[in-house]
Amino acid sequence: MMPKQFTIFGYARSKLTHDEFRELVNKCVSGMKASEDKVAYFLSRCFYQPGQYDALEDFETLNTLMTEQERSVEKANRIFYLSIPPQIFTAVAQNASRAASSSQGWTRMIVEKPFGRDTESFKQLAAELYEHLQEEQIYRIDHYLGKELIENLTVLRFANLVFEPLWCRDYIRSVQVIFSEDFGTEGRGGYFDNYGIIRDVIQNHLLQIMALFAMEQPASLDSEDIRDEKVKVLKNMKQVSLEDCVLGQYKGTTNGDKTLPGYLEDETVPKGSTTETFAACAVFIDNPRWDGVPFLLKAGKALSSRVAEIRVQFRHVPGNLYRNKLGIDLDRTTNELVIRIQPDEAIYLKVNNKIPGLGLQIDTTRLDLSYKSKYDALLPDAYERLILDCINGDRRLFIRADELEVAWEKFTPLLEEIEKKKVQPELYPYGSRGPLGAHYLAAKYRVRWADLEDDE
Repeated sequence: MMPKQFTIFGYARSKLTHDEFRELVNKCVSGMKASEDKVAYFLSRCFYQPGQYDALEDFETLNTLMTEQERSVEKANRIFYLSIPPQIFTAVAQNASRAASSSQGWTRMIVEKPFGRDTESFKQLAAELYEHLQEEQIYRIDHYLGKELIENLTVLRFANLVFEPLWCRDYIRSVQVIFSEDFGTEGRGGYFDNYGIIRDVIQNHLLQIMALFAMEQPASLDSEDIRDEKVKVLKNMKQVSLEDCVLGQYKGTTNGDKTLPGYLEDETVPKGSTTETFAACAVFIDNPRWDGVPFLLKAGKALSSRVAEIRVQFRHVPGNLYRNKLGIDLDRTTNELVIRIQPDEAIYLKVNNKIPGLGLQIDTTRLDLSYKSKYDALLPDAYERLILDCINGDRRLFIRADELEVAWEKFTPLLEEIEKKKVQPELYPYGSRGPLGAHYLAAKYRVRWADLEDDE
């Protein structure tokens, strides 16, 4: 789907030749299903320019190299992908826009998170970028929005009549957005400790997913209409309170002959750090559709499984005719819609069903759409989808500045309170289900974490 005339330029401080850069790229593409000729052509379009991020003359050299490769085309567009630390965003944006913007077509910049640490730092970063770029040139990327099941979320809801009437407080008891990793910081503690799981995952990935899930139907599929509705959801969201938040930090444990190190045992983590590696919080959207429905957001490292999913728990059946057949715990037999983002992408609905045979026995089963079994196709990588969207100027799955500002406004008071009070995270063993406090948080709103139940 790439245009025939394309060129990829690597730019960093490392001293590499074009061939050395191509060798690095080849290691990344060698496992893809592509002919040798296509791989060879792709590599031939890769070039490298070493330089400093704050040196305008190095970007002028990059521009000369790019211009040489663009001579055969009438119009050349340029995308800069800034996968760099946030403290040098401004310098790179300034030098790239001044010395290496396209003189024949458009210039766009993809910016990776973190987008600040709080409301003020985000505003400062945004103001600095606006000195050199227009908002329509900035593509703030959140790779979770490029996942197949996230893009399908609006299709599932707005293209199927059966779901829209149920998508409200009258039928939904709770919504859970869950992200768990089965590994720790693994030597990346220096970066992670500066942010924590709330800033790293909940305030961006999970909040963006929640906004897409909860928004009203947009006027059209235009990117601005969709993002307008997401902003409305975030503005209607109540401030996140410390009373509705549980923090955790994983500790070392032994699993058979294997010793799993705790967070503080990572040499890159400062001694005595209280940075959270797990967080669960209950948030509420104060509008007619979602009034009173708890949205439970949970993210953590070094847990028992690696999964990302949305779980929609429906209310009990009024005057349940089969209550005596379903057992004493009706919570375990309510309908549930599960949208599994990763791994093994799937959508399934848990329903109650009569077990075949004499007598009347009822079991909970699944109406299941597994992407692997249904679609014989390779799902595109999230970054692949989003970079293609940037090329096409499709901004639906990128984050607008006002979205981020509102998101930070909802979480900054919580983060400041945690730091001011020096809240100690609850310890949980590496490879466990997380801190016990998360279960009490769910019980506070008369629900249980559905990802810890047996779905089979």
